[in-house]
Amino acid sequence: MSSLEVPIFDVFLALSLVALSWRLLATADLFKATVLFITFGVVMALCWVRLGAPDLALVEVAIGAGLTGALFLDTLARIEAEQVSQSVEKGEGDAHE
Repeated sequence: MSSLEVPIFDVFLALSLVALSWRLLATADLFKATVLFITFGVVMALCWVRLGAPDLALVEVAIGAGLTGALFLDTLARIEAEQVSQSVEKGEGDAHE
C-alpha cells in the first residue's frame, strides 16, 4: 500500500465527523444536539484508535462522550423541568384571577 492510499473506513470516519458536526451545529433541538455530541465523541474515539492513540481514545470516550454527555443530559432535564414548573405556575396564577 502506497502512502497516498487511504482505507475506505478512514474516509467514512472522516466524512462521518464532518456530517455529525454539521448536523450538531444546524439543529435547534437541544436533546438532538446532545445525542449528536455524544455520537461525535464516540466516532472521534474511533478515529484516535485508527491513528494509533488508544490512550486518547479512552479519554475521549470517558470524558468527551461519557461525562460531558451525561452532564449535558442532566442539564437539559433540569432546564425542561424548570420550564414545566414555570408553565404550571403561570397556569395556576391565571386560574385564581
